[in-house]
This record gives sequence, C-alpha cells and structure tokens, in this order.
Amino acid sequence: MASTSPRPASLSTPLLSGSIAPARAANGHANSHSHRHHHDDSDAAASVCDDGGGDPFAFLSEDRPPRDRGVSPADPFRNATPAWGGGVYAWARTLLLLPVAALRLAMFGLAIAIGYAATWVALRGWADVQERPREGAGPMPAWRRRLMWITRISARCILFSFGYHWIRKKGRPAPRELAPIVVSNHISYIEPIFFFYELFPTIVSSESHDALPFVGTIIRAMQVIYVDRFSPASRKAAVNEIKRKAACNSFPRVLLFPEGTTTNGRFLISFQHGAFIPGYPVQPVVVRYPHVHFDQSWGNISLLKLMFKMFTQFHNFMEVEYLPVVYPPEIKQENALHFAENANCSNYVVQMAWVKDMYGVNTAEAMELLENFLAMNPDSDGHVKAQEFWAHFGLDCSPLCKKIFHYFNSGITDSITFRQFLVGCAHLRKQPLFQGACETAFEKCRDPETSDISRGQLADVLRLSMLLPSDDGMLRLFKTFDVDGDEKISRDDFLTCLGRFPFLIAFFAAPINGEVYIEIV
Repeated sequence: MASTSPRPASLSTPLLSGSIAPARAANGHANSHSHRHHHDDSDAAASVCDDGGGDPFAFLSEDRPPRDRGVSPADPFRNATPAWGGGVYAWARTLLLLPVAALRLAMFGLAIAIGYAATWVALRGWADVQERPREGAGPMPAWRRRLMWITRISARCILFSFGYHWIRKKGRPAPRELAPIVVSNHISYIEPIFFFYELFPTIVSSESHDALPFVGTIIRAMQVIYVDRFSPASRKAAVNEIKRKAACNSFPRVLLFPEGTTTNGRFLISFQHGAFIPGYPVQPVVVRYPHVHFDQSWGNISLLKLMFKMFTQFHNFMEVEYLPVVYPPEIKQENALHFAENANCSNYVVQMAWVKDMYGVNTAEAMELLENFLAMNPDSDGHVKAQEFWAHFGLDCSPLCKKIFHYFNSGITDSITFRQFLVGCAHLRKQPLFQGACETAFEKCRDPETSDISRGQLADVLRLSMLLPSDDGMLRLFKTFDVDGDEKISRDDFLTCLGRFPFLIAFFAAPINGEVYIEIV
C-alpha cells in the first residue's frame, strides 16, 4: 500500500496553477467544480489514479478541449466567394478594373502564344514526344531544356497577368539529388503554372489532358506521366515510371498532388499513395492563398468565372512554403498504404484553417500527429480504441490511462478519431503551463549525477501514478521517451517525447506536485 503527503485532491497546485480556483468561479463554474472536486481534509490523500472521475490535466489549466465537431457540414470543395455579388465594394472594384482586366487578358494571350511557340520549337524533331511521351523515354536534352526557359518565363508572365505580382516563398526547394519527389496540396490551377516556372518538374496527369489545346503540348515537354485512375494496369505503370524517373538525376523532379483533386485549402482530404510507394525522399510543399474578399480555390466554380475574378483583383496573394525533406522508412510506407486503402477517410478530414487559427498547428505538425495515430492501428472506420491506443506505448488500461483517453472524447465513446486526437494534443500543447510542467517533471525525475532518467527511474515514477507495466511494456515506453536510442532519457529526449505525445505529462503529476509515496512492505 502507499501513502502520500497531504495535498489538495485536485492537481491544481499553486506551483502550476496559480489562481485557477478563482478563475473557475469567475467563469461561472464554481458550483460544478465544487460538486465534482470539493473534499474535506480526510480526502487529501486520494490518489491521482482514483477511478472516480477528475481531470488528469487539471494541473495545466481549467480549460477543457472543445468537443469534436464531428463530420463538418462544410464542403472541402466549396469556393466561398459569392457567385457574382459580394457587395458594393466588389462591384465597384470590378467596374474600376475592367480596363486593367482587358490588358491582363491581352498579356495572358501573348504569354500563352510565346510559350507555346517556344515549346513547339523545343519539341521539334524529338521522337520521344512527337505523339505523346512514351514509357522508357530518355530525359530531355540540355539544349531543349534551355529553350524551355522561354516558356517558363512566359508562365511567370501568366501568373503576373492573373494578379500574382509577387509570390511570398518560405524555405527553398531541396536539391533534386536529395529529394527527387515533391508533393503539394492542390487548391487552384495556379500551382501547376507556378511549379512549371519554379521547378520545371515531371508531373503525373490524366491522359485526357494531352488533347487540350496548348496545354497538351506544354505538359508533353514536361515528360508527363499519364495515368488512367480507373485502370489498375495504368496506375501500376505510372508508379513504375515515377520510380524510374525519381532514380535518375538526369530527369527533373517528379511533382505530385497526392490529394488527386483541388480543394478549398481549408481541409486535408485523403491521399493517393503513389508518391510514397517508391520509397524515395519526398519534399512536401504547402501552398496558401491568403484573402479577404476573393477565394481563389478552384472548387465549385467554373474556370472562366474564376479567371474573370482573378483578372479583376488589384492583387492576388500567394504563399509557398517548402517543408523539410521527409525520408520515409519502410514502416511508414506500409502505414501509408494501409491508411489509403483501408481507412474511412471522412474521419480523417480536418479543417486545417480552424486548427491553425485555434492552436497554431501547421500542416507538418498535423502530418506528424497523423503518422503517430496511424501507428496505433485504427480500424477501417478510422477509430482507435483505448486498448490499442495504450498498447502502442506498452501499457494496459489503468484507471489513469482511462481518464487520459476519455480526455480526448469526454468519455462519450470507447474510441477516438484522428480529429479528436489532433485537437486534444494541440489543446494540451497550447496550455501556458505545459512547457513549465514538462521542465519541472524532468528536473524532479532526473538523476542528480547524470542529469538523465534511467529505465529504473522511469519505472519508479510510473509507480507513483499506479502504473505497473510488464517488463516488455516498460521497455516499449522507455524507448518512446528515449528518442535518440542511447539507452537513457536526456532532457531533449524528454521534451521531444512530450511534444509528440503531450498527454503523457499526466504520468508525472505526482512528482510535479511534490508527492512522496512510501511503499510499506
């Protein structure tokens, strides 16, 4: 049995929470708080693992995460701009810019004509692309690539005519030798034009695009990889071509839009996994179109109407962020395949704009959380049950583990979705006391001589929270914290692990609160 030093039953201590109790009263929650947490002095020794309710993260903040909003009624393909209206300002701007729009249209047509002519000359006499790019064709000769710079500059002029006078870029494209595959979100027809100018990559495209006037000739110069989505043989051939061209530095980068269609940019939808099967390093790119009055996404809006609206804007904003290169190990490829083929993707849809505004979570962080969630073996509906959730960390469903799990779904169901996992983790990370609690936990648990945490010391801490994992489970949890795999948990290991899995901070509530457990033999 164990005894503790006297303390309030709530984990909200002056060390971590300051004036949390008055804040509750000020917010009108004093009654419910008293009903749930009021104890007299005889209850002071209650364990944090008591199964009678309570918030395992009360020592961070009194706030609860917002309830999962379920399947959003919003349409990820809806363009939010009114059809032809938009108020007095929109009409006034349109009328004022009609002469400018005419000039822009002329510039657009001239740039198309020059680019097409240069491309026609660059392809003249090249047998590999006279009809259409054939499988196994070699890379474009150097002199033809140099001639294509005329077309690339024409593409930049096209962007200028659409109102993209300057484009804000963050980060840089990785060298082709380092990341032969580039993946990007797909919001409008503008991204292919931008990447044509910026990278001149090889793209994967529907066979129907080859017959489009002007466009078919230009994408042929990019040594396009054609695919018929409805033909398994065609998809397999496309993957083989991606592998072949990614493996040879004489070819340009391979650019893929894994969502397979355009969205309004406020949702993350399911990925086609062709970019990830070859196993080469991938550089993700995020494209954004900040706006106030005009949504530039190519969703439920005709191409001509979208072009007209672009021509009648003073300036259209575009941001391109090159993210760090991802080196997918084999296990991640298997998870990607499992996810893409077997998951009910509606439970993975996340309104990224809301998550970013509310919690500051960027796309790269969301993808890391998705990777962690997939490692927990979600079922075909995209749900993870408590047993599978904690088995990932080598733990059983102890009372404290159940409380932590219920934090994500308010105890309503026995499973959680990716949306709930993302929102819960993001909410914990955002708490003003979270980082300080992580630092305090490490200082209380580390060995004074080595300034590290050993496996035995981690086991001692878990005993304070009434967690008694098996030897194999203890080893698995220790490896989760031992990020660099050097058989000890350094400060950087500890903080990195809690950054990835912030809910694990609840295991360290006892040392943070200064509790001392004495085992009576």
